[in-house]
Amino acid sequence: MKKFITELFYGNIDPQARGFKKDSYLQKQMSILSNCESALTEKLTGDDKKTFLSFVNASNIVLGESELDRFMVGFRLGAKFVYDTFVDDSTPYDDLCKED
Repeated sequence: MKKFITELFYGNIDPQARGFKKDSYLQKQMSILSNCESALTEKLTGDDKKTFLSFVNASNIVLGESELDRFMVGFRLGAKFVYDTFVDDSTPYDDLCKED
C-alpha cells in the first residue's frame, strides 16, 4: 500500500472502524451486557446507582488501558520481528550453501 502513513494521517485509514459480525457470540454477549447495565441503572437509586455507575466507568477505563497495553506490546513485538528479519541475520549455525 503506497503512502500508508500519509493516508493514516489524513484519516483515510481507520484501524478502529470495526464491528461485530452479525449474530456472532460476541455480539450476543455485548447485547446481554448492555441490557443488564440498562436494567440495573433503571432499578438502582441513590448511592447504589452511583456505586454501580462508578463500577461501570472504572471497568471501562481499565478495559481501555488494557487494550492500549496489548496494542503497544503487539506492535512492538511485530517491530522486533521486522528488525530481526531484515537487520539481524545472525544464526547459531553457518550456512554451508552460502557463497562467500
